[in-house]
Parts: sequence; structure tokens; C-alpha cells
Amino acid sequence: MKQGSQQSAVRRQRVVFVTGTDTGVGKTVLTAWFTRCVRALGTEAVALKPLCSGGRADARALHAASGGVLMLDEVNPWHFRAPLAPVLAARKQGRGVRLGEVVACVRAVARRFEFVLVEGAGGLLSPLGEGFDNRDLLMALRARPIVVVPNRLGAVNQARLVLRALPRSARLQAVVVLVDQRAQDASARTNATLLAELEPGVAICRLPWIAGTKTVTSLPARAAKALDQVMKLLRA
Repeated sequence: MKQGSQQSAVRRQRVVFVTGTDTGVGKTVLTAWFTRCVRALGTEAVALKPLCSGGRADARALHAASGGVLMLDEVNPWHFRAPLAPVLAARKQGRGVRLGEVVACVRAVARRFEFVLVEGAGGLLSPLGEGFDNRDLLMALRARPIVVVPNRLGAVNQARLVLRALPRSARLQAVVVLVDQRAQDASARTNATLLAELEPGVAICRLPWIAGTKTVTSLPARAAKALDQVMKLLRA
């Protein structure tokens, strides 16, 4: 596929929201490497993590993946010390975050760049701020969802629960990424096929295990191929 056609496809899908079944499922690894891959095509892409709590390692990884074209506080405008859901961590610091504020920040960045990946915090229904969760933010942004699911026993159920929690308009656009684990179980070979059987029409991709965003300096060929498949699914 020619680089120009890939870039045009990316431009048509301006904001993508990376969510998942839980915290620690691989959202940051996927978002960081996908951002790098899109930028390597010559597209002006950046990744955001609007809210985080308990540390900014994820935000720093996305800042690096975006090539440093944004300040860290633009990548991650709201960060709180307590390792709790962002809404509770914010309250402990006497603060409250509103949906409109977050949407305005993301849209301001989207006006400057061709392609924006927004990583949520926790799972799809994890509360982010006062009266809103990841699903609310996804819908307010009119973003296309990428659903990250650990590829292990239980993945089919977890993926289907998230898909059912999405409004129909978003569910029809969702791309499910099954992330292989360091130690694979027997279900890893069959989850994608079974999920496709139970959820016909849902775009599904399997991403090989990637050690992380800091310790790996180049993307393994199989992982690069998988991320290219994600690009094609977003274009469909």
C-alpha cells in the first residue's frame, strides 16, 4: 500500500480513543507504538492521556512516542498523586474535573494535528471525573474506539462485555485488539476466532507480546505487521 493512501485513511479518522477491559491491559504500549508507526508514515500524529493518577509513567511514554511536539502537560493536563480512580484522586487534592474541560483540551490539540490517539484510564466504565467515565468521553469526542483485551482465558467474555457497554454507533466502529501475554495459555490461539464467530462484523486484531515502551528500541516485525493491520481496520 502506498504511503499517501495510508495517510489519507488516517486523516479520515481523526480521533481514536484507546480503551480496554481494565487497567494494566496494554493500552499504553499499544498507543505509544501505534503513534510511532503513524508518525513514521509522515502523518502528524500525537497521543494524549488526559487524566492519570498514581504517577505519570504512561503520559511520559506517550509524550516520547509523540516526538516531543507537545509539552508533557498538554499530553496529560490532569495528573493526581493518589493511586486511585482519577475522580477520587482529584478529590483528595481538593479538585474536580468536568467532562467539558477534557473535551475542550482534546479538541484544541485535534485542531493542530492530523491524527490524535486518546488513551483512557482504566476500563471503559472506569470513572474519570465528576459525573463522567471513559465511555462518556469517547462519545463526547465522537472518537473511534480501540478496545484492548489481554489475550488469555476470559478474553472473549471481557471483550463482549465492553462491546455491549458501547453505544451501537461506537460498537459498529470498534476495533478489538487482543494483546498476547508473556506466558500464553491455550485460549490465546482460539480467542480471535471464537470472538469473530460470536460478534460477526467486529474488527479484531491480535498483537504479539511487546516488552514495553521504554526497554524496546525497535518494534518486532510481527508486532509492526499487527499494528499495520490495526491501521487497515481503522480505514475500513
